[in-house]
Amino acid sequence: MRIVLVPGPEHALAIRTDDHGRALGDPLPFPDPSAAVRALEPGEHPRWVWADTAAVYPGVLRDGLRVQRCHDLALTGALLSVRAGGPAVSPQPPTDERPGLFDATPPLDPAAVVADHDAQLALIGDDPRLRLLVAAESAGALAAAEMSHHGLPFSAHEHHRLLERTLGPRTTGDAVPQRIREITEVISAAFGRRVNPASHIELVEAFARDGVELTSTRAYLLRDVDHPAIEPLLHYRDLAKLHAANGWTWLDTWVRDDRFRPVYVPGGVVSGRWASRGGGALQIPKALRTSVIADQGHTFVIADAGQLEPRILAAMSADPLMVAAAGADDLYAPVAAEVFDGDRGKAKVAILGVLYGATAGESRALLTLLRKRFPVAVQFVEDAARAGERGEVVHSWLGRACPPPDAGWWSGGDAHARGRFTRNFVVQATAAEWALCLLAELRRRIADDDTAELVFFQHDEVVVHCRDPESATAHVLAATQAATRLLFGETRVRFPMDVAVRECYAEPLET
Repeated sequence: MRIVLVPGPEHALAIRTDDHGRALGDPLPFPDPSAAVRALEPGEHPRWVWADTAAVYPGVLRDGLRVQRCHDLALTGALLSVRAGGPAVSPQPPTDERPGLFDATPPLDPAAVVADHDAQLALIGDDPRLRLLVAAESAGALAAAEMSHHGLPFSAHEHHRLLERTLGPRTTGDAVPQRIREITEVISAAFGRRVNPASHIELVEAFARDGVELTSTRAYLLRDVDHPAIEPLLHYRDLAKLHAANGWTWLDTWVRDDRFRPVYVPGGVVSGRWASRGGGALQIPKALRTSVIADQGHTFVIADAGQLEPRILAAMSADPLMVAAAGADDLYAPVAAEVFDGDRGKAKVAILGVLYGATAGESRALLTLLRKRFPVAVQFVEDAARAGERGEVVHSWLGRACPPPDAGWWSGGDAHARGRFTRNFVVQATAAEWALCLLAELRRRIADDDTAELVFFQHDEVVVHCRDPESATAHVLAATQAATRLLFGETRVRFPMDVAVRECYAEPLET
């Protein structure tokens, strides 16, 4: 059963449809979306159809409710648009969960929403892979809203201590923290005159006066320079980045009730990977992880899929020797033993070179060896690269299309650059699909487990906050197996998860 749910200024309408999107009966009026979910979810567990999960579901969550399934018209429309040759559609801004803000959803025509749903289902048809992709994408939107609503356990007290320990006492307004002022003085002293370390122009001129010619002040170039200002300058940048990205303003804005509540953007990248809008959810620096502390009586189960993209390539290409290698816990080890005289480092460089199109220096020679050993896998990504160079569109395993080249590309675009993009797209987008299926299955499995909640997702990593780590670990491993079967059937390729149980998200200190 599918139920189209259309919020309105005075009431919400729930419209039952069949599996082809055709309306069944008259619309049912409810005071708001939460009232419809409260009345219909327990008995029917429908697939809710709405214009945008990010606009509708947060309000449902605030009312203490949850749904099992949905069909997100915005995310599905974006998928289908690119498949039809259109440009990538930017996701709508998600609902902002910070206090004092409210939803401002424009009214929608219920008949138009039903028609949109009907048209999408007709385009999807009976393609099982595409149907799975749409379902996983929509499930990801539910998980994103839930994680933003519940938040990641985060100790504001510990983070405040970190900031004071690193930056000095808290400042107000635009005042520069003490440690940044001090290191700025050290940098100026190293040059023998006052220099603003935030100014690229001033730094280049200051180095030039000391006989060091630079075209850029990027960190990797500075590290090769012998000058007394280098070390304090790099330290300054670390402090300035912490202050700007995760300082006291960030703490006040994004952490409340000891929960970090970012805004996730499912499908925010053309490959299907997530992005974040506000809070920086997908880039939690290592320094901040010391403040991610489980509630009393709880712990974190942190699961990371190792060597995901090479394993995805093995499963997609069905190269028999690479499939056999991907049946091991460490995919690089058997490749190293068979091709590179046991040198695991060379095996890793070669395999990643296949994925990312590295064709210069040592990578080129290693790639030649790898092509002899795994000709089917190498040919698989090279075919994707050649298609991209011709301006063709390539697809992920479940059918996500890469954006077509724009009009300007045909008159002077970089064919090799597009080839590198499409080579990586087919694997990276499929890896994103595998991770989405893992997330959706894990969300389903812990829905009825009041001892666990999903609190974090980042590309190929999930974090569960729980009271029973053994049960949560079992959920993660079962979801991993289910995601693999959904995409690849009974493949011999293994997707091992590196699972850690900790009370703090940060890596434990070595003793």
